[in-house]
Amino acid sequence: MNKKKSLPKNDILRDIQGEPDYRHINIDKVGVKDIRYPIVVLDKKNKFQHTIASISMYVDLPHQFKGTHMSRFIEILNEHRGEVTIKNFPDILKKMKKRFSASTAHLEVEFPYFMEKSAPVSKSKSLMEYKCKYTGILSDKKDFLLELMVPVLTLCPCSKEISERGAHNQRGLVKVSLRFEGFVWIEDIIKTIEESASSPVYSLLKRVDEKFITEHAYDNPMFVEDVVREVAVNLNKIKKVKWFRIEAENWESIHNHSAYAFLERKNS
Repeated sequence: MNKKKSLPKNDILRDIQGEPDYRHINIDKVGVKDIRYPIVVLDKKNKFQHTIASISMYVDLPHQFKGTHMSRFIEILNEHRGEVTIKNFPDILKKMKKRFSASTAHLEVEFPYFMEKSAPVSKSKSLMEYKCKYTGILSDKKDFLLELMVPVLTLCPCSKEISERGAHNQRGLVKVSLRFEGFVWIEDIIKTIEESASSPVYSLLKRVDEKFITEHAYDNPMFVEDVVREVAVNLNKIKKVKWFRIEAENWESIHNHSAYAFLERKNS
C-alpha cells in the first residue's frame, strides 16, 4: 500500500491561485456568496437588533492572477464578528481592498428586520418582518445603498368607481433603494412607504382592525402607478435622501398577472 509522502517542514505549499493565467482576462467580481452570519442592526426603539444576514463579498481580479484566496474573505468577516453594521461598512471594504490588493471591493448584506406594530384599533401587538439589504462598493470612490422591501395593501380606483358594491384589493410589494447622506432610520423609511399605499399590512388583526383597514383602503384607492408616485413625493421630503429607485408590484386578486411600476430619481 502506497503511503502519502509528508512534506518537509521547510517546504512551502504551492499557491495555485497566485500563479499567472495565460488568458489575460480581468474578472470584475470574484468572491464568496450567501454566507449566513449574525449581525447587529441599529434599532430606533430598542437601540440594537440582532439578526442573521446573508453576506456576499467580492473583489476584482486582475488578468495576471489565476484565482483569489477565498479564505481571506471569511477571515475579514471574522475580524468583525458581531459588529457588521452600517457604520463599519467602509472599514470592511477598505480591508478587502488592502488584503486582496484589489481596485474595487463589493459587500452585500441582506437580512430580515423586525418591527413591533400595533393594530390600528385593538392595539394588539405583533412583529412584522421586512427584508433589508445593505450594498457597499469601494473603488476610487465609494457608494452605499439601502434597500427595503415593504408589503402593502392597495385598492383599485377603477373597480371602486364602476362597482355598485365593493372594490377589489390586493397585497403588493414596494421595493425601495436609497442613497443618502448622514444617517436614516430603517423604521422611518418603512413608515414612509406604508403611508404611500392604500393601507399598511399587519401580522395580527382583530375584527375591529379588519373593519378599519378595509374601510381605510376603500377611502384611499391607489393604482400601482399611484403608489410609486406617492412614495417618490414622500421621499423627496426627506432631505438626507439624495437618490432613490422605487418598484411596486401588485399581486392582482382578479387577474392572472401582476401590475408593476418603476421609477428612479435624484432627490430635488
